[in-house]
Amino acid sequence: MSNPAASGLFLGAQGLHKTYRVGATEIPVLRGVSLDVRAGESVAVTGASGAGKSTLLHLLGGLDRPDRGTVRLEMKNLYDLSENARAEIRATRIGFVFQSYYLLPELDVLENVMLPAMSRFGAARAAGRLRRRAAELLDRVGLAARAPHRPAELSGGEQQRAALARALMNDPDLILADEPTGNLDSETGDQVLAHLFGLTRERGRTLVLVTHNDAVAGRCDRRLRLKDGCLA
Repeated sequence: MSNPAASGLFLGAQGLHKTYRVGATEIPVLRGVSLDVRAGESVAVTGASGAGKSTLLHLLGGLDRPDRGTVRLEMKNLYDLSENARAEIRATRIGFVFQSYYLLPELDVLENVMLPAMSRFGAARAAGRLRRRAAELLDRVGLAARAPHRPAELSGGEQQRAALARALMNDPDLILADEPTGNLDSETGDQVLAHLFGLTRERGRTLVLVTHNDAVAGRCDRRLRLKDGCLA
């Protein structure tokens, strides 16, 4: 048997099944999905609306539990871990970028970017360092001047760039992006993608991106298509 670590395998899923139940009706979404992603690789998962792309991303990131199957981050099976251990991995090793920005309206942009780090032990003592890290990330995505503003004062593209900075706050190894430009016009979406790919490749991070847009998928190293609950 090959050694996944030696082969550069970073993220692996085997035989993922997921069925949702609405009343007495069962809706199978994933039917034995398997994939391997190497460290530093960018992979696009495409497919029609409702094909299960977001469900797959949630399983890969430990946000939801499969009915059957395994997800391994390096050599660790996420679903053999306790919920607390899985939450720690989500907080420290995985960054999420969603189609909706999920910025807290009562916080300014800098505070929103800092949020992933503030729940960690010792965050209060490191507040100055964390503020500098958040400010640096906002500068990298062209939002340095918007740091003291509330999310409602930002355009959609600016909010998505702030959400990207937040996803990178803890310098995660894996970025999971779910239709990150779905709410944006093409020009603004291109700007967000330039930051997303630029920052992840610069740091050698692994990226799995869900999209229905072939042009967006074409920016990745590899693309997979989800159809009828299976990957092609």
